[in-house]
Amino acid sequence: MSDRKRSTALALASALAGSAVLLTAPAARAAVVDVAYDCKTPIGDKSAVSPIDIKAVKEGDGYKLTMSFQKGVSSSPIELGKGAMNPSAVILVDGAEKVSVPVSGPPNPEAVPPDTPIRITDLSGTYTPKKSGKVTFTAGVLTIMAMSTTTTCTPGNSPKPSLELDVTAPGGAGTQSGADASGDTLPQTGPIDSALALGTLGGTVLLSGAAGVLWLTRRGQRARS
Repeated sequence: MSDRKRSTALALASALAGSAVLLTAPAARAAVVDVAYDCKTPIGDKSAVSPIDIKAVKEGDGYKLTMSFQKGVSSSPIELGKGAMNPSAVILVDGAEKVSVPVSGPPNPEAVPPDTPIRITDLSGTYTPKKSGKVTFTAGVLTIMAMSTTTTCTPGNSPKPSLELDVTAPGGAGTQSGADASGDTLPQTGPIDSALALGTLGGTVLLSGAAGVLWLTRRGQRARS
C-alpha cells in the first residue's frame, strides 16, 4: 500500500472509530434531587427536604443501588443511642419495567442528640432487571425504626428520578450501555465516572480503528486485483 493510501486508510479508520464512540457512549444520566419528605412520627407530623443521590454499579446479573441522603429528614425528642435507629426505603424503578427495589442500611454509627436532624446512613439493595431497556430510579418511601417506634416518610413533591440508565436483563438481548465490553463494571453514576467511561470508550476506539484499517486494506487489495 502506498503512503498516500495508507494515510487515507488511517484517516477513515479514525473517523469510523469516532462514530463508534458516539454510538456506544454509556447511556446514563444522574442528578442529585431534592426530595421533600412528609413524615408520620410518634410525636406528630414532620417535614424536611433532603438532596438524594442514587448510584448504580453492575454486579453479576444485577445492579447494586446505593441511595445517599445529604441532609437529615427527621429528629427525636430524646437522644438515640448508637445503633438505635434502623433505616430502610424503596427505590421506584420506571421505564422498561415498573418495580420497587427495597434498600436498607446500617444503624446510626453514633448517638444522635435530642431534637437534632437524623442523618440517614447510605441505603443499598440489588436490582435485577427482567427487561432490557432504559429505566429510571426515583426515591420512594423512607422508614425509620427506632426504640420500638416507626417513622414513615413519604416524598410529597413528586421528585424527579435521581438516575436514568440503560440496563440489560440476564440472558436477554440488548446493548451493554453503561457497562464495559466484558460486562464487569458499570461506571458509578452520579455523575458518570469519567475515568471508567473513558476506559470503555478507549477500548471501542482501538477495536473500531483496527477493524476500519482491515476493511480498507482488504478493499484496496480487491480493487488492485
